[in-house]
Amino acid sequence: MSLFLFGLLIVSVLLVSGVLTGAVRAYAARRLLDLPNARSSHHVPTPRGGGLAVVLSFMFVATSLHELEWITFELFMLVLGAVPIAAIGFWDDHGHIPAGWRLMVQMASAGWAIYWLNGLESIRFGGEIYELGWFGSVFSVFLVVWLINLFNFMDGIDGIAGTEVVSVAMSSYWLLVSQSQPIQGGVDVLLLTLAAAAGGFLCWNWPPAKIFMGDVGSAFLGFVLAALALSTAYTGMLSLTAWLILFGVFFVDATVTLLRRMFSGQRWYEAHRSHAYQHAARRWASHKRVSLSVLAINACWLLPLAFAAVRWPHWEPVFLACAYTPLTALALWLDAGKQGG
Repeated sequence: MSLFLFGLLIVSVLLVSGVLTGAVRAYAARRLLDLPNARSSHHVPTPRGGGLAVVLSFMFVATSLHELEWITFELFMLVLGAVPIAAIGFWDDHGHIPAGWRLMVQMASAGWAIYWLNGLESIRFGGEIYELGWFGSVFSVFLVVWLINLFNFMDGIDGIAGTEVVSVAMSSYWLLVSQSQPIQGGVDVLLLTLAAAAGGFLCWNWPPAKIFMGDVGSAFLGFVLAALALSTAYTGMLSLTAWLILFGVFFVDATVTLLRRMFSGQRWYEAHRSHAYQHAARRWASHKRVSLSVLAINACWLLPLAFAAVRWPHWEPVFLACAYTPLTALALWLDAGKQGG
């Protein structure tokens, strides 16, 4: 694909996603209003389900790229597993779906992804390859499911999930193209397509949000990023450690919050607003400052560390610790997992 066509594709996806988000908002304003409650971080009724625009624009382009043979059949089938995730998410946005049903769909889609990756029976960490056997595939399924739910948990204030997707997708794209080895399957094109689709939605979701992403978008984005991450890890293009570093803000906040709620005897499985980013939004009385802070951390702290992990793989454990230690301290300082506020 020429540079001109590549640029035209990305700009087109950005514009189409933005237009579709406006159309979804017109529908959601009548059918999908998110009303404020004690567990939410907004104060006025706001339409939800805007992530449908991201789903439609991304999947249309992915299908077209496959038909044009710009991405491989295996990569297309891999991301196709996101469709059931989006479908049950859209259904859940219209009315509550039991958690068990959602989990079954998530597990099935995660299993689908691992199947198209031929299983993940080995992992590279610290410059060494470790054989995990069948446990690697099982672990990968649970990792995908965790990332699906992680994005759902972290989509609680204006702009934060869209900012995370755009920055992580663009950062991983840069890490891929900065290396000397060839990029396989067209994963680089899909990463920028995902960033553009999320960017078009973000124009509507930036504080103060005119529409929320909804489960249809957050779960879909979590799956696609997880699938693309495992794809590059499987082919050796980008290590899983580099991805874990890029996901640092979301991964640490969600994990610290969950563990603190579990060990403090709270009903950790219930909806809440005690993530670090939610506490920060209340302390600062600003969603925009929190979302911009996430962008700054991703660009100025996590991306350089991920690059270092790619450049010096034997030092991956050190770079991962450098990424997660201050993020964990920040989450604890912001009272992640504590009730109140």
